[in-house]
Amino acid sequence: MTLQTSLLPYNTFGIDVKADFFIEYDSIADLQETLQLDVVKSNRVLHIGGGSNLLFLGDFNGVILHSAIKSIEKVGEDVDSVFLEVGSGVVWDDLVAYCVDNGWGGLENLSLIPGEVGASAVQNIGAYGVEVQDVIVAVNAVEVANAVARTFSNAECRYGYRNSIFKNELKGKYIITTIVFRLDKKPVFKLNYQHLEEAVLNAGGVNLQNIRKTIIATRESKLPDPKVSGNAGSFFMNPVIAKDHFNSLKEKYPQIPHYYVSEKEEKVPAGWLIDQCGWKGKQIGHAGVHDKQALVIVNKGGASGAEIVYLAEQIQLSVKEAFGIVLHPEVNYI
Repeated sequence: MTLQTSLLPYNTFGIDVKADFFIEYDSIADLQETLQLDVVKSNRVLHIGGGSNLLFLGDFNGVILHSAIKSIEKVGEDVDSVFLEVGSGVVWDDLVAYCVDNGWGGLENLSLIPGEVGASAVQNIGAYGVEVQDVIVAVNAVEVANAVARTFSNAECRYGYRNSIFKNELKGKYIITTIVFRLDKKPVFKLNYQHLEEAVLNAGGVNLQNIRKTIIATRESKLPDPKVSGNAGSFFMNPVIAKDHFNSLKEKYPQIPHYYVSEKEEKVPAGWLIDQCGWKGKQIGHAGVHDKQALVIVNKGGASGAEIVYLAEQIQLSVKEAFGIVLHPEVNYI
């Protein structure tokens, strides 16, 4: 345990705030012992991963917990699948690379998403037509209140778009320790997102390595490196709106991009909405909108959490006024 620890290495926005206490654990037993400590029981507790979905608004008065469980273990196998139990502290993209290198499909479309494995099951991360819920078998966790371990089935996680039970009813009540994933030995490629298939074919043909390479190149061309310009990737979730609302917008904006959700709903890219409102490349104070992807808010250097929130609120107001759509942050304000 360390005192007055800088959280600068633990949030991709590059906000230099401090935590009263910082504790890192490297096993389930270590976590269970940690949760019994008086300092943990008597203070506010926040568990963090790589900090790619956090925006600190000031110093954290309490205990920050962080996982150093970095194991990747094969726990099962059949004719079609491989089952991996992966520690919550493993860097997400390291896991994707490991699976692709072994010829196991399922995660390749999620290449280069920032953060750690534990957070993936909380956020239900997704990209290019794939969500992590598609490959999660079970989530192992420890209850904060009594340090008792529990396993959640995929169904018990109640996954939805960028959502899970860990973001709602059980928010802050469980800490994820390991996740069991099912990977395909005979991958079924999902390339029907925008121009992904064409780009992969141009990269030399459809296989795991080329899909990963293509997605990495695409993400790097659109998203700034957090080590250079602090950001959390996509700041807002793509809104899902009623079909009638979408149809009225399409009459006014025939070129509006969209993705089918159901007979009653369509998903509209938040980045397109923000771009239409003229925010791409704009800056307020030390916070700005990325000039290549309007969905990304960037710390231009020395920005406070409050400055970033103010910019986000102005964007939300613009989109609501122009399109009648309320954007919701994917980033958690702390």
